[in-house]
Amino acid sequence: MNSPPLRARFGRVRILFLSDNFPPETNAPAIRTYQHAREWVREGHEVTVVTCAPNFPTGRVHDGYRNRPYAVEETDGIRVVRVWTYVTANKGTVRRSFDYLSFMLSGVPASLWQRRPDVVVGTSPQLFAALGAWIVGSIRRVPSVFELRDLWPESIAAVGAGGRGLPYRLLGRLADFLYRNVDKIICVTESFVRVLESRGIPAEKMAVVLNGVDPDEFRPEEPDSAVRLELGVGADEFLATYAGTVGLAHSLTTVLDAADMTRADGIRYLIVGDGAERERLLAEVERRGLSNVTILPGQPRGRVPKILAASDAIIVHLRDDPLFETVIPSKIFEAMAVAKPIILGVRGESAAIVERIGCGVTVAPERPHELASAARRLKADPSARLVMGKQGRRAAESEFSRRAAAQKMLAVLLETAGEAGERTRAA
Repeated sequence: MNSPPLRARFGRVRILFLSDNFPPETNAPAIRTYQHAREWVREGHEVTVVTCAPNFPTGRVHDGYRNRPYAVEETDGIRVVRVWTYVTANKGTVRRSFDYLSFMLSGVPASLWQRRPDVVVGTSPQLFAALGAWIVGSIRRVPSVFELRDLWPESIAAVGAGGRGLPYRLLGRLADFLYRNVDKIICVTESFVRVLESRGIPAEKMAVVLNGVDPDEFRPEEPDSAVRLELGVGADEFLATYAGTVGLAHSLTTVLDAADMTRADGIRYLIVGDGAERERLLAEVERRGLSNVTILPGQPRGRVPKILAASDAIIVHLRDDPLFETVIPSKIFEAMAVAKPIILGVRGESAAIVERIGCGVTVAPERPHELASAARRLKADPSARLVMGKQGRRAAESEFSRRAAAQKMLAVLLETAGEAGERTRAA
């Protein structure tokens, strides 16, 4: 697949993208969608993103925005259409379900109001965005693409958000319907392809576009003493940082347990982010008297790279669930880009990447003694940290560059649009 011949053949392609996360939100789906769309616009294509008023994960609409039925703005050449949704915090299964469903109910009419696209994309982690894309594609008679960031319905059970009752089974049937009826599935891991193949989805219907990072945004810097001073980190202390969503899937109590074990070792732990578990973690830190743990709310996107660069290691952790062996958290690529070693508490494909590149230490998830031991080892070996950081940065600049990922996904979209056009002409 090669995008330039397709672009020359079909001209400027209109891409319609449904995602209920978009900047100024800073979670992984928002950033991936924005950075990919920005690259597609630079390639000369027309991109419209249908999204909602930014509110993730607190459930409060960001300053400068209103939860209106319909609003249009432009960001770096991307047409951004924001629709009304039921806004709620990222916790509570029933309320979040209403949030997700309301985005589809508002997003589909807004999408149909746009100029007819050549291809329409819906991205998870929430399933109704992908369903909305399929509906729009069916009505407008254009191909639909499912960008699969989480396996459904397994991801619900994996975070403990519900059992395996009727809602679980219904979502499973909806997911299977989408897997079979969309024109293309873009998976963010190789493992997703193997899982879907086992369900009877043909391999040729799927493509893999891994997550990545913008190495110009996240780059190595000298540790910023001002940042460390602001955080209350001593010059001789080792700072291990987790930055991202503080949710059920991440089991960050494990970090608190590791901090409890390393109180006397000169190791500080920083958790940066918002989410369903933040208040509980704050209460737990106070209850235990963990003076070596700092928890900060979500930070502006531009500040996160500085915090990571001021750290000595980056923690990436998920619950100990078989599902998470199939995922690759985007945090590992950010850690690579700032040339910091990773302490990875995730099994499977993520661990294989970190071990292959040699950019960190892998530990079993939800094993605080292993996490504590890894922090101690890295603290004691600055030269190993330096080597791991250099190897990670090299991979971020080449193998995991966001620009390369955007080009690969664009090629898939152009190919899908081109094949649909050929079928239409043949009919």
